Amino acid sequence: MVETMPLPALLLRNNPKASKNDFGHLLIIAGSPSMLGASALSSLAALRSGAGMVTAAVPSDLNSTLQKKISNAVMTKPLAQDPSGAFSFKAFSQIKRIWDQYDVLAIGPGIGRSSGTQRLARQVILECPKPLVIDADALYALSGHTQNLLKAKGPRILTPHAGEMSRLVNQPVKKIEADRSKMARLFAKENHCVLLLKSHQTIVASAEGKVYINKTGNVGMATAGSGDVLTGIIAAFLGQGMKPFEAAQYGAYYHGKAGDLAAKKRSKTSMIATDIIDEIPYVLK
Repeated sequence: MVETMPLPALLLRNNPKASKNDFGHLLIIAGSPSMLGASALSSLAALRSGAGMVTAAVPSDLNSTLQKKISNAVMTKPLAQDPSGAFSFKAFSQIKRIWDQYDVLAIGPGIGRSSGTQRLARQVILECPKPLVIDADALYALSGHTQNLLKAKGPRILTPHAGEMSRLVNQPVKKIEADRSKMARLFAKENHCVLLLKSHQTIVASAEGKVYINKTGNVGMATAGSGDVLTGIIAAFLGQGMKPFEAAQYGAYYHGKAGDLAAKKRSKTSMIATDIIDEIPYVLK
């Protein structure tokens, strides 16, 4: 039987008097000189998933390039950078001054692994009071520092694949794959977070012990940038008022549905991440 999850009431736009401010303003901290596309993918996916406003934060020298690369509907925010052109730890004070302007933050897609960038990610994870989606290189920054999750001042959603999960728990990938549901459930409980473990039949687990196994999606989604799209979708759902576990659950479901529709139109072999974004309006319709 095909899995069906009706669109949650929070996403239905039933209030004719609502404004963009009712649907969340997101700050997406993503991108570096060699991976600027990650910022564009997460930001565009968030807008297509219903976010009222999206600001993409990038290293300062990349700001004008991103404005040409991304939709005119996305705002940008230049932040301090290091000599390599990646985010500098100095960007933390800039983010701290403005994070109250946003409803949700996301961090990690394409930010790279320079020492200053990794320190920045850990400090944002620790101190930011807003709901935070943590992906990609920000997960790498957490390896050996998961105590930051226990001390975090706001809700946290982590979205690792098996390799990233392996670094987080210091266990072989084979052990994680042997019982993904158990590994996700234990990590979420021990670290007071929501854990979305990406793979065929993605697992979503909450700190309270809830577990969801996603049945949508296909192997064509194993393509660069697909995870960045998922980050944007989850952040958008959070911004529209969904609770962290529900945002991750529905995010996994509709990300997979969009991927399934893209595969039908373009084939699993030919899919790219922007194809998934293109189908988001149709699966949410």
